[in-house]
Amino acid sequence: MSSSSPDNGRTYIQEVATRDGFQNETVFIPTAAKIALINQLSRVGLAKIEVTSFTSPKAIPALADAEAVMAGIDRVPGVCYAALVPNVRGAERAIASTVDELNMVMSVSETHNLVNLRATREQSAAGLGRTARLALEAGVSVNVSLSCVFGCPMEGDVDSEQALGWAARFIDEGVSGITLCDTTGMAYPSLVASVVQRFKSRWPKTTLTLHFHNTRGMGLANVLAALQSGTDRFDTALGGIGGCPYAPGATGNVCTEDTVHMLELMGSDTGVDLRGLLRCAAELPALVGHDVPSQLLKAGVRLKRHALPGSFDDIRARAALR
Repeated sequence: MSSSSPDNGRTYIQEVATRDGFQNETVFIPTAAKIALINQLSRVGLAKIEVTSFTSPKAIPALADAEAVMAGIDRVPGVCYAALVPNVRGAERAIASTVDELNMVMSVSETHNLVNLRATREQSAAGLGRTARLALEAGVSVNVSLSCVFGCPMEGDVDSEQALGWAARFIDEGVSGITLCDTTGMAYPSLVASVVQRFKSRWPKTTLTLHFHNTRGMGLANVLAALQSGTDRFDTALGGIGGCPYAPGATGNVCTEDTVHMLELMGSDTGVDLRGLLRCAAELPALVGHDVPSQLLKAGVRLKRHALPGSFDDIRARAALR
């Protein structure tokens, strides 16, 4: 890794499947199953779990049980339990459920924000500002996720300086963290490195997270580029589930187990028990009712051994006679 990588060697993995992934599923994951999975994930060494979303049940019925899930999970010390909130009402519900951190979202693309949130960027930013103030007054940490930082599926390239300008607005308002999101998988390594380096040079004390999708197969390459540019926090999704409805046919978020496997091979300390994580991932296809994009579930870890063919002794004997 380059010398610009985080000094302490720790890379923080933040699980989003139970929110970003489950909200895209067509079947309702039973509340008890959600709680059981989160409890398993809580014990494998993840830094943060985005548990649910306090949005309108009519808007996202898959997460209509937000309060019940938050009330039912076991809180493991050292794990941050976060939730997405869209507005003041969502924040009030999340705060009442003792969420550790509120995550709020807007897009840096005007078109995407209008289509996705039915509001201009300025309208969204003003609303998020009010929500952030409510949370901060209640002593709850706030993170703002900025969508489409690396490109918009309707506008194309996004001005990185303009994107960082929105980050500056929320940092000035007192939020503790910013997530730069590759919402539809349009990022590529050199662009990621450029944006991350500029962010880190301007706000070295602000917690920065990168959120990548694997839409075009560059998820892990982008993780590596961000890591080598000084980022030590990544949103990932168990099994690689999730995605954005504005990238039809796309795969989901960068996969948690694939990411941890790569980072561990490179010597980065994620603090995550990969075997325990894989046990969680192995339960996911049955839970969601379909296969998941995870490569590690299919191929196994790098040094997984395979049995020799039953005829191997004969093959070796024949080869010796040649």
